[in-house]
Amino acid sequence: MLRTHYCGNIVENDIGNVVEVCGWVQTKRDMGGVIFIDLHDREGTLQVVCDMQNLEHFNIVESVKNQSVVQIEGKVRLRDAETVNSKIKTGTIELFASKFTLLSEAKTLPFSLDEDVREDLRLKYRFLDIRREGMINNLKFRHKIQKLAQDYLDNEGFMNIETPMLTKSTPEGARDYLVPSRVHAGEFYALPQSPQIFKQLLMVGGVDKYYQVARCFRDEDLRADRQPEFTQVDMEMSFVEQEDILIHLERMFKYIFRQAMNIELDTFERITWQEAMDKYGSDKPDLRFELPIVDITEIARVCEFSVFRNIVDNGGIVRAICVKDGASFSRSTIDELTKTAVTCGAKGMAWIAIRPDGEIYSILTKYFSDKDIANIIATTGANNGDFILFCADTLNTVRKTLGTLRLEIADILQLRKKDEYKILFVTDFPQFEYSEEDNRFISTHHPFTMPHKEDIEKLLTDKGNVRALAYDVVLNGVELGSGSVRIHDSQVQELMFKALGLSDAEVQDKFGFMVNAFKYGTPPHAGFAFGLDRLVMLLLGANSLRDVIAFPKTKDASCIMTNAPSFVDDSQLEILNLGRTKEYTSISKTLDIDVDKVASLAMLSMKEDEKDKIKQELSAIIEFANELSKVDTTGIDATVQEQTNIFRQDVVSNQNRQAEMLENAKTTEDGFILVKKVIE
Repeated sequence: MLRTHYCGNIVENDIGNVVEVCGWVQTKRDMGGVIFIDLHDREGTLQVVCDMQNLEHFNIVESVKNQSVVQIEGKVRLRDAETVNSKIKTGTIELFASKFTLLSEAKTLPFSLDEDVREDLRLKYRFLDIRREGMINNLKFRHKIQKLAQDYLDNEGFMNIETPMLTKSTPEGARDYLVPSRVHAGEFYALPQSPQIFKQLLMVGGVDKYYQVARCFRDEDLRADRQPEFTQVDMEMSFVEQEDILIHLERMFKYIFRQAMNIELDTFERITWQEAMDKYGSDKPDLRFELPIVDITEIARVCEFSVFRNIVDNGGIVRAICVKDGASFSRSTIDELTKTAVTCGAKGMAWIAIRPDGEIYSILTKYFSDKDIANIIATTGANNGDFILFCADTLNTVRKTLGTLRLEIADILQLRKKDEYKILFVTDFPQFEYSEEDNRFISTHHPFTMPHKEDIEKLLTDKGNVRALAYDVVLNGVELGSGSVRIHDSQVQELMFKALGLSDAEVQDKFGFMVNAFKYGTPPHAGFAFGLDRLVMLLLGANSLRDVIAFPKTKDASCIMTNAPSFVDDSQLEILNLGRTKEYTSISKTLDIDVDKVASLAMLSMKEDEKDKIKQELSAIIEFANELSKVDTTGIDATVQEQTNIFRQDVVSNQNRQAEMLENAKTTEDGFILVKKVIE
């Protein structure tokens, strides 16, 4: 080994010892004959003192650039009291160098690691960004969380088993990433969205406790807490019921929080999906604060306010949220809440403010009787100084609107504290959800999820009211993971396929290998998987998954460091028996240029044979501009040449002939320049 210690792991007990360290030169301070270097590695920073009287080849130290990689040997000593640095854990000691070796010289970095820079630049040079203390600490913490989960599962008797990355594309999920087969022309593998099928087959095979830190892939639109490739801690157990899984999950998450955060979690609250949607407007409610949603439909049904009454008469509902001490909301705050309600699909937001002296302040007093107001106040539990807001609409719109407003109000009142953690189980999800796109019911989870026993008889007759033995773990309003009890009874599985509208031929084609396996003795089993990236993000208080993944993708699922995805050579496509569906172009994305609109704006007339050429030229200009935007200009000063004699003297030349005058005009007709008529 080139080193005996990490820079950040040297302590006062090492004083007097000769050690060797390696790392990156973070800063260098030349004091004339003595140079101080802050040397950094993954464990921290160490001050190194290089004295020309004690160090051979001192000229190397003088010329070394920041972020160069060096190896230094020396004796550990105590710092002078006035030079102690309390900001780093090695702040009381330093290394007095006796040998200095330059291992790799660094060019000037495209940005300073000590400054905040825009995210696209950080991702382009991710290998440099990882050197930042914050980023490397995030990755170390992620490693710790993963190891704790594995340690717990190992101690509980789970077997760590890998499942295939190249598998069969199956329906009832997000879009698959497809991989063409060279050997089987025209056929494709799919990258797994989860190891679901294989872990169930492991249960058939007698592996009663399985887990895996699994890589998963989903081709879906991205957001801050979603990536096209992600990591989940996946597990499955045989001969268990739902209660066994929930007990096991609570123990596991409490263990992780205790070991990683020194936090003892309370007993996990359990609520059904129906209760979550009705009381909080979300299937992943944030329970760090109250603000429950209260149903006042029956009051609205008989009230004097015709707007509410008509909505209820037409099958809608009316619900409300009471905000304690919310009567102090400013008009601008109320207007912002109203805008949010409208963006959720509501037609507006009605409200009542109860001033501290008990006065009712609301336009609704014109439409509600005193008795109606009193009933609403009693039902919502409002008191003097509170604020009540309403939504009257269809069930789905009311849930979405009030669920969103509940979170926005919590942010206004600063109720969502990042250092507070509330985990709960949400159970009894709907077995099916109706797809407007497919015009049919589809599985809410997957077609192997077991329904409640008492709901099996509804599979073919009342799909909308079938409850699944499915459960989610929710942390601070974010779904950490989900799981379910699986179907092990072949008759129930057959009913499930019929409920989904799958023919015998479709079942055989899509799930034949799995259905066949279940014929040979399948134990009752259940499982769960949670997102490792998402859990780490929440525990660190990070704003994006990109902050806890070493090499993430951007919002458009691309990697700006490697320029993936990218075109491949025709020869590679030929080997895979694939051809390009269109002529290759170096433009990274298809540009939809409306040439007619461009011509209209420029007041030009174009012939049909000119439009394609214009479109190509505009595409080339845009591509060139995109390439220019990728050029790193960090540290480059803009310079402007001093101009002289820039005004040209006008000199009358010989009069041009008509043909010469029209030579550069693209639109001519009958010997004239053709200009689009702009005035009627």
